[in-house]
Amino acid sequence: MNILTYLDFELIKLLYKENTLSQRAISKRLNCSLGKTNETIKNLKELEYINDDNSLTDLGIDLIKKNKSAVILAAGQGIRMIPINNNVPKAMLEINDEILIERLIRQLIEAHINDITIVVGFMKEEFDYLIDKYNVKLVVNREYQEKNNLHSLNLVKDKISNTYIIPGDLYFYENPFLNNEIQSWYMLENRISKHSNVTCNTKNEIVKVKDDGLKMIGLSFINQYDSLYLKERLECLDDGMHDSCFWEETLYQKNKMFIYGKIVDTNYVDEINTYEELRNVDDHSTHLNNETLSLIADVFKINVEQIKNIKSLKKGMTNRSFLFEINHDKYIMRIPGEGTDQLINRKEEYEVYQVIKDLNISDEVIYMNPQNGYKITKYLDDTRVCNQDNDEDLIKCMKLLKEFHNQDLKVEHEFDVFEKMEFYENLRGPKSLYKDYKQTKEKVFSLKNIIEKMPKEWKLCHIDANCDNFLFYRENNEERIKLIDWEYAAMQDAHLDIAMFCIYSMYDRKQIDHLIDIYFENKCDQQTRIKIYCYISMCGLLWSNWCEYKYTLGVEFGEYSLAQYRFAKDYYNIVIEEMGNMK
Repeated sequence: MNILTYLDFELIKLLYKENTLSQRAISKRLNCSLGKTNETIKNLKELEYINDDNSLTDLGIDLIKKNKSAVILAAGQGIRMIPINNNVPKAMLEINDEILIERLIRQLIEAHINDITIVVGFMKEEFDYLIDKYNVKLVVNREYQEKNNLHSLNLVKDKISNTYIIPGDLYFYENPFLNNEIQSWYMLENRISKHSNVTCNTKNEIVKVKDDGLKMIGLSFINQYDSLYLKERLECLDDGMHDSCFWEETLYQKNKMFIYGKIVDTNYVDEINTYEELRNVDDHSTHLNNETLSLIADVFKINVEQIKNIKSLKKGMTNRSFLFEINHDKYIMRIPGEGTDQLINRKEEYEVYQVIKDLNISDEVIYMNPQNGYKITKYLDDTRVCNQDNDEDLIKCMKLLKEFHNQDLKVEHEFDVFEKMEFYENLRGPKSLYKDYKQTKEKVFSLKNIIEKMPKEWKLCHIDANCDNFLFYRENNEERIKLIDWEYAAMQDAHLDIAMFCIYSMYDRKQIDHLIDIYFENKCDQQTRIKIYCYISMCGLLWSNWCEYKYTLGVEFGEYSLAQYRFAKDYYNIVIEEMGNMK
């Protein structure tokens, strides 16, 4: 790393602007003691950056004049930008009649920085015109959905040397770029943020703190010397173990960054991460005219401006959702995910909600479109999902599930597991990711003959009765439960719901038997238990095919998808073994 100190850099920049200043004048301009000034001058003379008359040497001038470059990180989808993140990359937002990334490029060019590389991923084609318009270079991050911007920066690490690293979602009110930068720094805002754990000490060093720290902006300048260490760190950390990390992780040495801090005022820059932040910066942006928000406004008979505090919720396996407020009441808007129109029959889902609406078993539906699946529900405060490893939770959830089954409700459609398996397989395509899929499928389909001979309790089932869909909440100081997300609900054997809970929780056999005993209150006969084992095998292959289809759409479920395929294989073997024991 660079042997120059913060004051060394400041003095070189000062002398480049105003050559041959006296030591006293330098001390005053740098706002430091005369002794510290003398020490700094002596150090730079020894390193041959300044002459005896305090003017810059050729080495010092060359340090200033080195060509500067920029890397703009713009690969991510910007999940928090919901509901407009599906239509436009964050860097392409229009703010005050100017495209955000074009503003950054223009500010760079105004500072005579023309070597600009943009790392793209989500909707990468949107950026192509910038090549012709500004002569920039594009580098594609193909793993933008799985990996954070540390990977994006590692893709262009060879371009880092006297380089600005710029998140593509920053709006600077003043031009932050200079062509005479020589000192590495990272920008912080002088206000406290609960999302930060760093601050600047008196030496201008960025250090970690236990409490909330200064807001991290993301803009940084990395000089030639520090780039060598940064490149090593990028290569080291981009190892598959740090996929969720931001690139700033590479700047730390224990509890301190190896580059200095640059603190700016709160009115210097805005970070555009959410719809609310966009609205705050430019309430006339064309991107605020969003169909989803217009729909909400129509449902509640209000103006779009009355929709407040929009926040993205955790992305589910099938849908994306966001929280919003109207007159201090909270609601959730569900937006169907990629390929959902192929997976879910929304008219059938709508029928289910009509059947269960008076049972007070599900969350309150304010609006649902049976054509496209858009749904608005009332938000429940202070909630938690079922703890799949807690017996008290399991007893309550299985009691609720059994009470629902005992309602003996009916709808016009059914969930045929074998038919759905074929359906998801066709969506996925002819080739499975698993080499022995054909043999596994043959074995699982052979269970059909066993299932058909067993008695069933045919009624409306949830189908997706997993632990995350049992929602605990408090009402009148009492904990209650709702069963949410009825997308797959249909007529089936009630005992299929038990199997679904087990495979989603990725239970082992002991845990599965324990859940069966809870549901049946220790009165489950062996034939019924084997039937549930059959369902576990069948549904394992069903959701394995579902995961493979989602994979073709760029959605990866990791361990979950592997576990489902294992359930298909392992529980086929268990069924055959148990059937043999019954003879």
